[in-house]
Amino acid sequence: MKTVIFACVHNAGRSQMAAAFFNAMADASKAQAISAGTHPAEHVHPVVLETMREAGIDLSAARPQKLTDELARGASLLVTMGCGEQCPLVPGLERDDWPLPDPKGQPPERVREIREEIRERVKRLVSERKWGRG
Repeated sequence: MKTVIFACVHNAGRSQMAAAFFNAMADASKAQAISAGTHPAEHVHPVVLETMREAGIDLSAARPQKLTDELARGASLLVTMGCGEQCPLVPGLERDDWPLPDPKGQPPERVREIREEIRERVKRLVSERKWGRG
């Protein structure tokens, strides 16, 4: 089974949304996602919780966690979202960067736009890698 890490700075928005969409779309026997941040916040942004609830995903139990070299070492793919140079470099680990705006402090309409862009990117990734259900 493959593990994908979605990483951003605070692990309170983009990476939480991406991992949740991935785990909802992917066949768990083929791939799973986790999310992490270089400087984790204390909690997921409230507006992210609300907009994900609108999309049918409950993130109320999600807790930001630190992206460590050890965590990254066990992954197959690291998708970064704005952590730039602060993201760890793990030799041999495939890495992709999704330049997405941070939802922190954004109005709900903007967070919904970011959510939909993340959903489409995740959908494309799951499809391209043939990690989907069925």
